[in-house]
Amino acid sequence: MKPGASSNIIEMTGVAVGALHDPNTVVVEDVNWTVTAGDFWAVGGRTGSGKSDFLMLAAGLLTPPRGQCRIFGDALPIFEEARLAQRLRLGFVFDGGHLFNNLTIAENVALPLQYHSTAPPAEIAARVEQLLAATELTSWTNSTPGTMGRNWQKRVGLARALALAPEVLLLDNPLGGADARHAAWWLEFLGQLATGHELLPGKRAVTLVVTADDLHPWQHRARQFAVLREGRLEVLAKEKLAAETPNG
Repeated sequence: MKPGASSNIIEMTGVAVGALHDPNTVVVEDVNWTVTAGDFWAVGGRTGSGKSDFLMLAAGLLTPPRGQCRIFGDALPIFEEARLAQRLRLGFVFDGGHLFNNLTIAENVALPLQYHSTAPPAEIAARVEQLLAATELTSWTNSTPGTMGRNWQKRVGLARALALAPEVLLLDNPLGGADARHAAWWLEFLGQLATGHELLPGKRAVTLVVTADDLHPWQHRARQFAVLREGRLEVLAKEKLAAETPNG
């Protein structure tokens, strides 16, 4: 980071969050929230509380109907070509993966590298192989998304989001619908990303924001906690987590 540069990555000031299906419908009001480098946020809430909409706005995929949201110091929207380098510093994992069913798993993971890097094909192939191995997807390399379960599809979405080695990773409900095996894997893997993983240059740590139906599984992994309820974002002290019931 340059001397004097802010460590703030996402800054929301008086932000209203609009629904993805209708941006004029506000689902969360008056959000004042900051994500700084090295944070690991878990944001809980009931189904319909606006978790996905909130996370997509935090990623710059939606713009707020009111208030101001800045990502790496740039105010939304940040879709201009000149800001592409800023956008690529942030990765997003959709609930369910949002994969291309006509492509193989390896081709899905390779897409960001093909569009946004100048690496030769052999180097891209090696990077994809590394990502698939790290996410235990090697046996699915030549399969298509329709042949695998939702839990595995989410891992493909994660591998794709990590392809360009982002500094920040936002994940929409990664534990949603996961059985005990997959949930344990996600908690362990994201814990490694938060402290430094070989998939990132110099094993640097990734700043993380996850949404969750239940905050309890995250209490020994995440460092900061918040909950969406009654149209507001409430930041929680860690000691208050015990009082939070599943689904907020």
